[in-house]
Amino acid sequence: MPHQRLESILAGRLRELDEQGTRKGRETVIDRVIEPSFTWGPRYVLLDDPNRPYIRMNSNGYLGLALDRRVREAEDRAVKRYGTGPGAVRFISGTWSPHKELEARLAAFHQRDAAMIYSSAYATVMGVLPPLVTDQTVVISDELNHNCIINATRLAQPKQKRIYRHLDMAELDRQLAEAAGDCVRAIIVTDGIFSMRGDHAPLDQICAIAEKHDSAFPENVIVIVDDSHGVGAFGETGRGTEEYVKATGVDLLVATLGKAFGVNGGYVVGARPFIDYLRETSPFYVYSNPITPAEAAAAKTAIDIVDSPSGQKLLDHLRAMTRRFEKGLADLGFETIPGEHPVVPLMVRDTAKTAALIAHLRAGGVLATGLNYPVVPKGDEEIRFQISADHTPGDIDEVLGILASFEA
Repeated sequence: MPHQRLESILAGRLRELDEQGTRKGRETVIDRVIEPSFTWGPRYVLLDDPNRPYIRMNSNGYLGLALDRRVREAEDRAVKRYGTGPGAVRFISGTWSPHKELEARLAAFHQRDAAMIYSSAYATVMGVLPPLVTDQTVVISDELNHNCIINATRLAQPKQKRIYRHLDMAELDRQLAEAAGDCVRAIIVTDGIFSMRGDHAPLDQICAIAEKHDSAFPENVIVIVDDSHGVGAFGETGRGTEEYVKATGVDLLVATLGKAFGVNGGYVVGARPFIDYLRETSPFYVYSNPITPAEAAAAKTAIDIVDSPSGQKLLDHLRAMTRRFEKGLADLGFETIPGEHPVVPLMVRDTAKTAALIAHLRAGGVLATGLNYPVVPKGDEEIRFQISADHTPGDIDEVLGILASFEA
């Protein structure tokens, strides 16, 4: 059936995105990886540029575990034993022993009663929030929360949806008090690490505010945190924002296996009644295949590594490389938002200059990501650099040298 009218509308919308400068455009395709040496970290070869190796400064793989021999070997062994896919959703016949072993390991790692895995962290948030929202629930959310939280709240259709200014605890406190007379259940939902800026939520204060108002809600105040960029990369032992701020009282913690742990999938941990209820009611879990048994085995190995002396060395090196890069940016006169998380934003505050700087980095053999409006507010245009434990001092200094040669 011809669809010329709709195709014309869609083509027009794409032209609008081009004119606004917000179209993502053609994707970069990585074709192969050059293994690291003693001096240099891994280099990445692109499909359309096969003769040039690139430094990757825009990866969520904060610990470099996707290339770790132990993780790869665990996945290889599991593929040989279980095959390449689960073959069904969990409640039919798609639950394999590596899935259960991984869930037990995640619960222990986070010191929770239980855990359940999803196909991704995005699917986890989409699958966790709506089943816990009723027509008498208020959802209160930080204004810079990730798109998955925004869409999950829309899907949930709470009685009230409230947004507080970024990290404004006084406004969160006020909004929770205002909702108490109209709603019987409250859910505070926030990112742990805000991925565009690398700053973190004060979870200790959020949990204290939730406890302060809990008695005003017959069905409690629940705190849900998506710490996908924090777990494995933040906190003394990699347990994320909770550990960094010494928070207690987070009811449900969502995170990913696809960033610091280097594999694929998402998960939630919490008290067993929450997890058992979500297994029965969460459509993104019930009606979707899980990650493969091999991915689950690889993820468990990655967690074991993080929770070991070698993992501590990776975390220590990651922090050292982050400090080195931040200091280098400051020495060059660039504006950044300092912090211990390996997301290091270079604040450009101009769309055209951001594009020019990204092109300059690319010409120098560096893969980096520029963020322009409407992904970030006007005036907050930036380059989001992401440091990894597989970066070496030589890698960091090479990138800084390329930045130093930029002429605006």
